[in-house]
Amino acid sequence: MPTSSPPSAKPRIVLIVDDIPDNLSLLHDALDEAGYTVLVATDGASALARATRQQPDVILLDALMPGMDGFEVARRLKAEFATRHIPIVFMTGLTETEHVVAAFDAGGIDYVTKPIRPREVLARIAAHMLGARQMSQARVALDAYGQATLAVKAASGALVWLTPLARKLVGEFVGPVSDRAPREIMQWLDAIASAQSAGQAVLPLSLATGERRLVFTLQERTADGEWLISLREESDSASIDALIPAFGLTQREAEALYWVIKGKTNRDIGDILGLSPRTVHKHLEHVFAKLGVETRTAAATLAMNKLRPAGD
Repeated sequence: MPTSSPPSAKPRIVLIVDDIPDNLSLLHDALDEAGYTVLVATDGASALARATRQQPDVILLDALMPGMDGFEVARRLKAEFATRHIPIVFMTGLTETEHVVAAFDAGGIDYVTKPIRPREVLARIAAHMLGARQMSQARVALDAYGQATLAVKAASGALVWLTPLARKLVGEFVGPVSDRAPREIMQWLDAIASAQSAGQAVLPLSLATGERRLVFTLQERTADGEWLISLREESDSASIDALIPAFGLTQREAEALYWVIKGKTNRDIGDILGLSPRTVHKHLEHVFAKLGVETRTAAATLAMNKLRPAGD
């Protein structure tokens, strides 16, 4: 295991929560030597504060502490949007089934038993950190490409994460985003579950406001019980905006092509755009050249394929 992170890499941060100094010292030294940045908390309240403020990659959490125990700390972390994505590994000397179940019910992803064996802890931390980093990188990639995607916990309806564009669209069509998925989405997911159990097709959810439509499409259900959902806005303006970068068109060229898709004649398009049919014809000549086609039908087919969501 490497003893340090590359200078340019994001620090790998682990928060240890334990009220016993000897345990803290043992784990701190082992993690520090392995190249992790180590944070320490000795009680539940400070653990919640540090997790919220510093966003560790993984939390090592003692199950039994005076005052607020580890189970309650985990429940509170998982109840907050800002911290619910952080993997929690419980540390406990209790191996009875009910305590192990309680750890997972509270939101833990794994557990280790006391007395602590540093090599085992390091191996488990490395595995969970890799998964957390991969998920984080996927979210960053979606953000960078302007994708509207969100994840919902199937069992509880908790909104696990969403990209900035998804937050914006949900806010505009449904209302302010909270830590739970909107009622409309949960009703749709319930209908999906029923449809799947009956062997029926899964239909997208469509919400409308004015002339705009927001379409939710189920991508997959992950092994850890999260629904991954993509969002797309459907409207004349949104489709036109999508055609511009797709084919390197000007605004007017994209508008003309969009109305060709809708089956409009040059005269119809001229009336819509306030242009003469001759000007529309010139715009479409440029469009055909950029698309490498010769007919309206071929241009419309290419454009519709570009606007059609993946998987449709």
